[in-house]
Amino acid sequence: MKITLVSIGKTDQDYLKEGLSIYQKRLKHYVNFEIRELASLKKTSGMPVDTLKQKEAEVLRKSLEKTDFLVLLDEKGTHLTSEEFAGFLQKRMNAGTRELSFVVGGAWGFDASLQQSADYKLSLSSMTFSHQMVRLFFCEQLYRAFTIIRGESYHNE
Repeated sequence: MKITLVSIGKTDQDYLKEGLSIYQKRLKHYVNFEIRELASLKKTSGMPVDTLKQKEAEVLRKSLEKTDFLVLLDEKGTHLTSEEFAGFLQKRMNAGTRELSFVVGGAWGFDASLQQSADYKLSLSSMTFSHQMVRLFFCEQLYRAFTIIRGESYHNE
């Protein structure tokens, strides 16, 4: 299975880049994992929120395959414990999912059309985090999930 984390905009903070690099290296031992940062939209100042979300959805759709199992990282999504997230991943692997794409939305969230086409919505927290921090938090949880699946000692219950 291949797992891709897709987001709009670059990670520009060095400490976040370093953290992402650490988890990308760790994840190589478990899964084919890629972070795909798409170019930010230009000239969005004054653009209506619905229009912005629609344009972001178009950019995101172009980067995804129709066969991807699409998971939106959304604060209104399902809350899972780390163990439950590991179970979710194991279930996807057992089902033969080839491409699992997790998507970080823009500052205003996801367009309704993208929400409707998603296979699953996952919340990392009820709190709001910067989109750059979400990338790092997600990668850490993904690594944690694989150590849980493998019965390794990283995760303490």
